[in-house]
Amino acid sequence: MKTADRLGRGWRYPVLPREGDLAYEQGAEKVRQAIWIVLDTEPGERVMRPDFGCGLRRYLARPNSSATRALMAQDVSRALARWEPRVDVKRVSVDEGDDPALVLVQVSYTHVRDGRPGNLVYPFYLE
Repeated sequence: MKTADRLGRGWRYPVLPREGDLAYEQGAEKVRQAIWIVLDTEPGERVMRPDFGCGLRRYLARPNSSATRALMAQDVSRALARWEPRVDVKRVSVDEGDDPALVLVQVSYTHVRDGRPGNLVYPFYLE
């Protein structure tokens, strides 16, 4: 079985029609996109799965402090543990960006099915 088969296949994110068809993604890139979707989704957005998502938008208009960033890191860790079983999260850090309103959510993980490491940086503006 190929690695791409073990990690899944599905619509590319963001979903964009291309010449009357939808683009697909598979393997490690599909898993990375699935993590992005978890971080980008607010609980309640999906009618059929109202608990899905991370809920980072609740931090909008909060100060870019170490306390806020620590709470965000906890929420990201919990959401990925619940919604993305294809990865084992090794580390989540939320660091200040160049802009005072910017935080960078950094997720280091390994793929459960093949042990390969992965990394994702999700920029999020608090304002």
